[in-house]
Amino acid sequence: MNTKVLLTATMLSVFFFGAIGAASVAFAQYMGNVGDAGETGSYTLEEALEIQRRRIEAAEANPSSGSGTPYLDAGGVVGAAVIAGAVFGGIAGAFLIRGRSGKYAAMGRG
Repeated sequence: MNTKVLLTATMLSVFFFGAIGAASVAFAQYMGNVGDAGETGSYTLEEALEIQRRRIEAAEANPSSGSGTPYLDAGGVVGAAVIAGAVFGGIAGAFLIRGRSGKYAAMGRG
């Protein structure tokens, strides 16, 4: 009987917290113009178009800046993948070499 009660309580709590998480809404990007007293204003279409026009002009003025993701840098995506591959590949190689010799290695395999 305790198992059924515990299972029911767990299921209800999962559904409850899931419903609460789905019902919450993030308003941060839709606040609009914030006044001095902290009140929110309206984010008009003209303001949005002006901001986007400035972003396009800044990107055209600095073509070398790109998206900001350095793919070929050691701190970037490819560099991190190469470094992680080297580290884990080295560990796998060490396990492979150590596994081929020793007390528990199968006879006739090395």
